[in-house]
Amino acid sequence: MYRTNTCGELSLKNVGETVVLSGWVQKSRDLGGMTFVDLRDRYGITQLAFNLETQAELCLRARKLGREYVLQATGIVKERESKNLQIATGEIEIIVEAFSILNEAKVPPFTIEDQTDGGEDLRMKYRYLDIRRNPVRNNLLLRHQVAKQTRTYLDNQNFVEVETPVLIKSTPEGARDFVVPSRMNQGQFYALPQSPQTFKQLLMVGGIDRYYQIVKCFRDEDLRADRQPEFTQIDCEMSFVEQEDVLNMFEGLVKHLFATVKNLDIPQVPRMNYADAMKFYGSDKPDTRFEMKFVELKSSENDLVSGKGFKVFDEAELVVGICASNAAVFTRKQLDELTDFVKRPQIGASGLVYARVNEDGTIKSSVDKFFDEAALSNWANAFSAKPGDLLLILAGPADKTRKALNELRLEMGSRLGLRDASVYSCLWVTDFPLLEFNEEEGRYFAMHHPFTAPKPEDINLLTEGRLGEIRANAYDLVINGVEVGGGSVRIFNKQLQAKMFEVLGFTPEEAQAQFGFLMNAFEYGAPPHAGIAFGFDRLCSLFGGDSSIRDYIAFPKNNSGRDVMIDAPSMIDVKQLTELGILVKSV
Repeated sequence: MYRTNTCGELSLKNVGETVVLSGWVQKSRDLGGMTFVDLRDRYGITQLAFNLETQAELCLRARKLGREYVLQATGIVKERESKNLQIATGEIEIIVEAFSILNEAKVPPFTIEDQTDGGEDLRMKYRYLDIRRNPVRNNLLLRHQVAKQTRTYLDNQNFVEVETPVLIKSTPEGARDFVVPSRMNQGQFYALPQSPQTFKQLLMVGGIDRYYQIVKCFRDEDLRADRQPEFTQIDCEMSFVEQEDVLNMFEGLVKHLFATVKNLDIPQVPRMNYADAMKFYGSDKPDTRFEMKFVELKSSENDLVSGKGFKVFDEAELVVGICASNAAVFTRKQLDELTDFVKRPQIGASGLVYARVNEDGTIKSSVDKFFDEAALSNWANAFSAKPGDLLLILAGPADKTRKALNELRLEMGSRLGLRDASVYSCLWVTDFPLLEFNEEEGRYFAMHHPFTAPKPEDINLLTEGRLGEIRANAYDLVINGVEVGGGSVRIFNKQLQAKMFEVLGFTPEEAQAQFGFLMNAFEYGAPPHAGIAFGFDRLCSLFGGDSSIRDYIAFPKNNSGRDVMIDAPSMIDVKQLTELGILVKSV
């Protein structure tokens, strides 16, 4: 028996018991006549005590133990004289009677502590050591809880977990596929799934009316903190439902996860349509932990700024701003920093106009040369500004300016401490555009995917050719400005699906070649159906209060898509390439 107890469970109620513990040496301390060794396992740390006077040989052996040695110790539980209430076992220690070294260890390349001295690249290379650290291990335990509670909720709602294929057919829409050569069908390739989309729709045709899967997906795309080449989705589909049924069902899932994993009661999730999200926040995933909504000073609907001789405003398509409460105290240096921020190439604004509402009600702006007190007062009224507030205003082309102001709004939210990671604000965003036009290719693409149904009242716009006006019967779940889930009501009629492929530029032959299996299935009685997929890794990182998903994945890739621990991707032997038909044998 390697252990009778874990290193995180013993307490004063166990005093006098003989126990066996196994784990890793966290650290040791020699204090003259006593040696103390902290033994660590997944569950916690327990102090082992050795007395030089009464256990000389044992104590001297203990002093030779190195960090991360794997140890088994037998001893008697005793109440500690100097208690450590920072750990669960801090009121007791083990008076060791015998121990054995199960395995020695090299000195680790970084300290196995909560606050380590190892950089990210080093920790990724030795990920198996990094997982021993509390923060990473706790993240993986949180991930386990999210998965467990997801299954509990969906199982109780009569969903069936079904595995779908990993080797599938490559399709031209969406992100790049990872492809896998076929040895038995040389010159042909499988693709790794970007999602199980078509298979879950086929399951609906098959009568599995409530499906889910916690599934690995793959996209060959540029990486960032919340993206990995392989990632996990909570993938779901339902039959005989409309949009409202889906929103209610998965709002229930989100509330269940917050209640069981975070012990938080989430109120009813509000709804916002895409048009309002873009108008008031400049983003289809607004962070609603704080207000600071956009106010338009010049648009197609009103104009409070033109005709004053300020060319920037006179020539702008849109003049729009935000009101930062109690931020009039910002210094000139801070305002210059904000100006530099919006001028960054990735933001793209040409400049920033600001106005302070002073405590006496007067207004001081960076464009006083052009706007008098009365004009500035109209601005303040439009923003519902109060003394002490700061107005920040951008101008330019409508779409570009809204996107830039969204970035400025988020920056101000961070500077003012309004984006607390421990506070959660959930939002459904609905009624997205069905299609978006790509100028380079001169055609429309599906904003979600080609199986998303138009809003019923917009279907006629397909035949009328008013493609840019069509709204999708689609929805995203946004938490703290992060899209964590997205889905739609699906097309289940073959004729409508064929029309959608036509609009997207597919010939009938191309549509049949790529998606004929789905079109053919629709001829055998496809039910109305809808679904959603949640970014599981992203959801876990939000629950953990982090922006990066890497520490919530056991073995992640780095920014270059490499696994530096196992050194993948790597070259393939010429013999393997020849067998796959990728290299041709020379005669």
